[in-house]
Amino acid sequence: MELNTPKQYCIYCSSPLYQLGEGNVKCSKCKKKYSPSRVNQIKSVIKAFCDGDNALLTSKSLGLSYVTVLKYYQKFRHLSAEYCEEYYHLNRTQESQYEEYLYIEKSKRSDKTAIFGAHNFLTFQYGNNVYTLLMPSLGMFKHQFLEDNLEDVYHKEFSKFMRMSKIIKISEHDNAITRFWHYFENFITPFKGVSDEHFPYYLKEAEFKFNTPLHERSKILEQLYFRPNGSGI
Repeated sequence: MELNTPKQYCIYCSSPLYQLGEGNVKCSKCKKKYSPSRVNQIKSVIKAFCDGDNALLTSKSLGLSYVTVLKYYQKFRHLSAEYCEEYYHLNRTQESQYEEYLYIEKSKRSDKTAIFGAHNFLTFQYGNNVYTLLMPSLGMFKHQFLEDNLEDVYHKEFSKFMRMSKIIKISEHDNAITRFWHYFENFITPFKGVSDEHFPYYLKEAEFKFNTPLHERSKILEQLYFRPNGSGI
């Protein structure tokens, strides 16, 4: 094996690479082996994710299976969540205010019992960024209130926390919180319903994309994905 030109470096530790057979490479320091073409493919999926392309569109444009792209997207959402947590805890001294947000899918907002399936989270503003903290589900109270025929009372009491009414009340304030709420609404609607299990990661994806300029997103996710203790390929 011969050492390649210094222009080719390991994606994990930035050390020079050895060229192996069939187009694969090996790092001279960390000894990891991988295919550069596979790396480029993953970077293309990362870019599509950061650009806002859905998994189906990306699978077609890159010639990959939908299931494969969906798995990548799920991983990127997890990485986005990790990044948001780390970034917030490093910069939260700039924190200025927070507001409560109660999200209900548009198609369910006329249903009084839908309040129990709502996603309730706090939105903190620090500098020009936001940080979201998901609160416990209201579903635990559903059975008792329906059994006591108190759903009307409960709905009226909590409707003041619903996103639309909250935006009406503070829409005169152009701050990062209200901008994020509008951004989140536009972001989440095309998915046409997200399960409770996956909702926290979609929320963090929206937070990551809201806080991070488009031209920086791919670079950040690539660094997270290809870090030494990351997913690898």
